[in-house]
Amino acid sequence: MPAMMQIPGEYRQNHTPLEDVQGLSIGLIAASVGLVFLTELGFLTGQTAGLALIIAYLTGWSFGIVFLAVNLPFYLFAWKRLGPEFTLKSLGCVAALSVLVDWLPLGIGFSHLNPVLGTVIFGVLTGFGLLGVFRHKGSLGGLGVMALLAQDRLGIRAGYVQLGVDALLFGTAFFLFDTRVVLYSLLGAVVLNGVIAFNHRRDRYIAD
Repeated sequence: MPAMMQIPGEYRQNHTPLEDVQGLSIGLIAASVGLVFLTELGFLTGQTAGLALIIAYLTGWSFGIVFLAVNLPFYLFAWKRLGPEFTLKSLGCVAALSVLVDWLPLGIGFSHLNPVLGTVIFGVLTGFGLLGVFRHKGSLGGLGVMALLAQDRLGIRAGYVQLGVDALLFGTAFFLFDTRVVLYSLLGAVVLNGVIAFNHRRDRYIAD
C-alpha cells in the first residue's frame, strides 16, 4: 500500500480505543437520526446509502440489509489500499448504521414533518455524523471510501468527490422517481456534502 501523506505534527492526533468508541457512537447516532428523517419523507440520498434506498424503495426490502450488502465489495478494496483498521471500523459502522436505521423508527414518530425542514435536518445531522466517523478513521459507505482515498491521494476534498458521484446518482433517479422527490433529495445531498466539504480537511481530520 502506498505510504500515507505525512501530516504536520501539530495536527496529528492519537485516539484511545474508548475515544474511538464514543466518537464513532455519537457519529452513528447522529447519522442514523438524520436518515430516519429522510426515510420518513420518502426521499433519497447519495452514495451507497442512496443506492441502498433506491433498491429498498423499489423492492420493499429492509434498508439495513440492502445497505450492508451493497457496501461489502468496496471493503475488499479498502483492506488492500487503506488498511485493516479503517476497513474493520468501517464495516462495524455500516453494520451499526444498518441496525439503527431499521430500529430507530420504532421509538420515533412524526405527526407532521415539513419536507424542507426535514431534508435540511437530515443533511446537517448526517453530515455531522460522517465527520465524526471520518475523524475516528472510519466511513459509512463504500463510495465514501473512494472519496476519502481521492482526498488522501489526490488532495481533492471528500465532499466534492461525493457531490460529483451524487450528481450521477440523482440523474438516474429522475428516471425512476417523481421530480419533487428527487429535487428535495438533491437539497439534502447538497447540505450534507456542504457540511463535509467545508469541515473535513486532510490536515485536521486524519488521525494516527
